[in-house]
Amino acid sequence: MKRIFNFSAGPSSIPSTVIKKIKKELFNWKDLHVSVMEVSHRNENFFTMLENMKKNLREIMNIPKNYKILFCTGSGRSQFSAVPMNLISNTSTQADYVYSGIWSKYAIQEAKKYCKVNIINIVKKKGNKIFLSPMKDWNITKKSVYIHYCANETIEGLSIEEVPIFKNKILVADFSSSILSHPINIKKFGIIYAASQKNIGISGFSLVIIREDLLKLKKNSFLPSFLNYQIIQKKKSLFNTPSTFSWYVANLVIEWIKSIGITNIYKMNQEKSKILYSIIDKYKIYQNHILPISRSKMNVVFFIKNKYLQEIFLKMSMKIGLLFLKGHAKVGGIRASLYNAMSIEGVEKLVSFMKNFSKTYKNF
Repeated sequence: MKRIFNFSAGPSSIPSTVIKKIKKELFNWKDLHVSVMEVSHRNENFFTMLENMKKNLREIMNIPKNYKILFCTGSGRSQFSAVPMNLISNTSTQADYVYSGIWSKYAIQEAKKYCKVNIINIVKKKGNKIFLSPMKDWNITKKSVYIHYCANETIEGLSIEEVPIFKNKILVADFSSSILSHPINIKKFGIIYAASQKNIGISGFSLVIIREDLLKLKKNSFLPSFLNYQIIQKKKSLFNTPSTFSWYVANLVIEWIKSIGITNIYKMNQEKSKILYSIIDKYKIYQNHILPISRSKMNVVFFIKNKYLQEIFLKMSMKIGLLFLKGHAKVGGIRASLYNAMSIEGVEKLVSFMKNFSKTYKNF
């Protein structure tokens, strides 16, 4: 059987060891002789699993004691609404939103419903390449209650990896596609959040890490209870019936990350992206329009100028087991997502294919 490598941007690949454990436990979890999908979220075993997941996250990410870990209903998009409603009580209050791509654009669209949004466009161009302005050049307003940005734009393949420099501001960041891929200085943030279907596990919930003093802020009067961080924390993330299977898979993935270590995970992610970008830069048939300083290590986006050749590339790659390389519909091209579960072996197989493809079609 040929080796398959899943380059999907999300739902993404799951570590093979985790898949094997799911298969082993699927019909009999914790010797209960039922599937974890059938176990109540009020069951003692399930609650123990939840606390274990929080404990491991706190250790892996070095989360300070004055930060709370919440597992919330809904995807990352749900946090686009939850953040302003939890931090701002009046629609005339201002918040700074950094525009760096399509996902930050969606966050801005939602925030406008709940507060006055100051948009900071950091997408810049140098020659035929684009890059993101460094934080020192962001035009932050004095009156804003908080600053929001997206750490990694999966669609365009843009990334912000700076350590935040802002003082006396609540900093909020969407880490949906880069959480657990590298160390994060949690102390620099008021809130970080992430959808579950990239590096955490499968789709079904969102992770929120919030500084506890922010739980006490006055809320927007229209804030639904299931999005209220204070209620979610008080109920230990069990205010409503959660996506139990998603939590179960996330617990296994987090244990897998812990066994490797976040520093080692980061080194592997650096190596994977370096291997792939070096080939893109070496062969003229491939084009990447981003300056190296702003290139994403999670989502490598590139193009083949000849659209006919690009379609051939996608069809041939699929046939040899390199799956889901087609770029997002809004930008097109080719996108290789290199989340934690993607092995170096998978990247090397993609690179080998790219070299052969370039040689075959160099005179096309």
